[in-house]
Amino acid sequence: MSEIAKLQALEILDSRGNPTLAVTMTLANGVTATAKVPSGASTGNREAVELRDGDKSRYGGKGVLKAMSHVEGEIQNAVRGFDANDQKGLDKRLCELDGTPDKGRLGANAILGVSLAASHAAAKDGGLPLYATLVDKPANLLPTPGLNVLNGGKHADSNVDFQEFMISPVGLPSFSEALRASAETFHALKAVLGRKGYSTGVGDEGGFAPQLKSNEEPVELILEAIQRAGYKPGKDIVIMLDPAASEFFDEGSYVFAKSDKSKKSPTEMVALYKSWLQKYPEIWSLEDGMAEDDHAGWQAITKELGGQIQLVGDDNFVTNPEIFSKGIKDGIANAILIKLNQIGTVTETLDCIQMARMNGYGAVISHRSGETDDTSIADLAVAAGTGQIKTGSACRGERIAKYNRLLEIERELGSKARYAGVSAYERRKKAVGA
Repeated sequence: MSEIAKLQALEILDSRGNPTLAVTMTLANGVTATAKVPSGASTGNREAVELRDGDKSRYGGKGVLKAMSHVEGEIQNAVRGFDANDQKGLDKRLCELDGTPDKGRLGANAILGVSLAASHAAAKDGGLPLYATLVDKPANLLPTPGLNVLNGGKHADSNVDFQEFMISPVGLPSFSEALRASAETFHALKAVLGRKGYSTGVGDEGGFAPQLKSNEEPVELILEAIQRAGYKPGKDIVIMLDPAASEFFDEGSYVFAKSDKSKKSPTEMVALYKSWLQKYPEIWSLEDGMAEDDHAGWQAITKELGGQIQLVGDDNFVTNPEIFSKGIKDGIANAILIKLNQIGTVTETLDCIQMARMNGYGAVISHRSGETDDTSIADLAVAAGTGQIKTGSACRGERIAKYNRLLEIERELGSKARYAGVSAYERRKKAVGA
């Protein structure tokens, strides 16, 4: 009775007011479940293809009616009668049906909508929460959140080149306490910005997006806010950076077009990050510090800084097991960002996480800048036991929904719940063998 009976798709809006898909799956026993697909702004060139209509008369060409028709037509015909509990089999069928390496024919948005809806339907059919059914092992690890509190780059209309400045409450005893500390720091940062005469408007992911003096000033402001909130920088709360370097990489150089108009070679970029780490030991993680096409730069930064901090690959790995495996062999990064819609199925996402674990890489579950109120990634982070999640700031409903879901999971787990956060100093000592 858990066979797939019907698929329905709906063109909805994401958090930026652009179209995306919601897919509802109905099983033969009447169980229904819905998944909503996110969309990114800063995207890797090798991500699975998000199918858009291209009709400029609707949503500026960003409509998803074609993807909708694929869900309710070709995909539905191919999976009707399939057991929703067979996630691997279903995802394999979806990939074979599309027949392209990047899911460009049917659209990764259409495929992910069906894949994720099946996960929810199977969980609901079994009377279990999603985090308890995604993997075949007990799940009780609550992730340390990385909250994007200051926005730049493509996520904000500001003069800061680096895209995300995050705080991570690694030194708190539980997820709920960690989230409280993060929210208090977020509000303290708002007060700091206001006192200095800066705007407190927010960007796509809920972080503040003021016009600042440099790419470095956000770090100074965040450190002040952490202390103002009553916490110890580098112990209770650490800093994570996502420069999204691909966005300002041009013909072999890194061009700071939004701030001081300077240009740096890959070697100079590595030196810049090294100087920041020396000046700000509170920085624990660096995501996309080099451009996705700067292979030599990635190898250089991994060799130079990989023993000191977490180096997260996003645009260069795009949650693709085949691409990721090549990066591992080439000695690039020591962690991977995990985004469901970069690859397009639940199975391939879990495979990528397992590959990271088997090779000693960290894995960080991530939202996208164009989000919905879907909370699947909160359950995914707990199910996979990655210990880290980034899903926006301490404001905007589509971001808060994920954090609130994690609070619910923590309550459901009760005394079994464990929080992944640990002191950044302890992590650093372990990383360098001190």
